[in-house]
Amino acid sequence: MKKVIVDTTFWEVFPEATIELLVIEGMNNQVDLSNEPGFTQLLDQAAKKAQVYLTEEPFSQNEVIAQWRKAFTKFKTKKGARSSIEALLKRVSQGRKFLPINPLVDCYNSISLEYGVPCGGEDLEKIKGHLQLGKAVGGEKFLPLGALDDAPALPEELIYFDEEGAICRCLNWREAQRTMLTEETTKAVLVIESINEEQAFRGAQAMEALKELTEKTFNITGKRSTLTAENPETVIQ
Repeated sequence: MKKVIVDTTFWEVFPEATIELLVIEGMNNQVDLSNEPGFTQLLDQAAKKAQVYLTEEPFSQNEVIAQWRKAFTKFKTKKGARSSIEALLKRVSQGRKFLPINPLVDCYNSISLEYGVPCGGEDLEKIKGHLQLGKAVGGEKFLPLGALDDAPALPEELIYFDEEGAICRCLNWREAQRTMLTEETTKAVLVIESINEEQAFRGAQAMEALKELTEKTFNITGKRSTLTAENPETVIQ
């Protein structure tokens, strides 16, 4: 039995938060070059819809950006760490194109852009024991995506982790190579984080849209769940 467990250390920082989860199994995440134009169009359309979150200058004054920057001041972070939604919206603000990565990542990036929410995913089969979210003790092993050297978590940093170490640092800022979604992934858990009521409304809409998109893309059925301070864990496998 494998669970997602959100520790009390997280709820102490964000008592009104919600964590939306989607578990999908039996998918074929292989890249098919003949399908790339469709995923490129999906990302282009999402980037256009994301313009609604970019109405202010400077960039940092946009509400989605400001809310997440404020959230990141409430716990220990590595200097320069930002929410994943900020990174995506920054690309939109700069007019940069989004290129397909693999079908599942393309799906959740498009939903993240359209709904202005941070979204991430992990290969379920590579998670050792339970997937947890909470404050780091410090020193949890972490090999970032694209890096050659270990970059362990800081004490009091909010991280996703399992029995082997950190999986994602500073909430969804930086992904570990160990559990990243690849073309070989057949089972995955997708996560959308919200830290207030307005975000939670968009987060729930986003996860339902992500469920529909992944079911259509991979011809599978996903399983949704929502974690709150009153309901902090669920079985996912």
